[in-house]
Amino acid sequence: MALATYQTVKGPGQHEIVIQKSRFIAFFDRAQTEEEAQTFIERIKKEHWNATHNCSAYLIGERDEIQKANDDGEPSGTAGVPMLEVLKKRGLKDTVVVVTRYFGGVKLGAGGLIRAYGGAVSEGLNAVGVVKRSLVKVVHTEVDYHWLGKVEHALRESSYQMKGTEYLEQVDVQTYVEVDDLEAFEEWMTNMTNGQAKITQGEETYLETLAK
Repeated sequence: MALATYQTVKGPGQHEIVIQKSRFIAFFDRAQTEEEAQTFIERIKKEHWNATHNCSAYLIGERDEIQKANDDGEPSGTAGVPMLEVLKKRGLKDTVVVVTRYFGGVKLGAGGLIRAYGGAVSEGLNAVGVVKRSLVKVVHTEVDYHWLGKVEHALRESSYQMKGTEYLEQVDVQTYVEVDDLEAFEEWMTNMTNGQAKITQGEETYLETLAK
């Protein structure tokens, strides 16, 4: 059973902050398996082999079954865990982050490090972006051509998102509909077309919108 909705990072991205002359660069990506997360972490470590630290955290699974945090040489609990906590607080799934630190010569202390690593992830997510993924079905509404204008206009005015239109013997209007809303959509479309629409459910996929 796939999740009806969840939030994740928009995509690969990075964001840098500077605190007390130290550079903290947060690198983000999606990961659906632990192997994908580890591959991403190793790639960043290889690219930034000369950094002082490459700390990491990831959350994977519908119920966050896999959670890992790594301080990479920073005092225990001052880097990976605060990074992981930000991912959890934002309600993200299938997300991996590496914060690369280039030491600037000023020690921050435990509290300062916790704020710095947490802040790098938090600011980084704001910069890179978070998306809401909703489980939808592509619903095919087949109608005679004289219904097309009315159906398309109603869909444009609604909260539903159209996928496209296919012009066959009848016109096939394809709409993304959240799985929880299928019954209501079909009833709405049936009423609008006086029961003359042939409505069928197609493929299941995830639709992405920017999280508010």
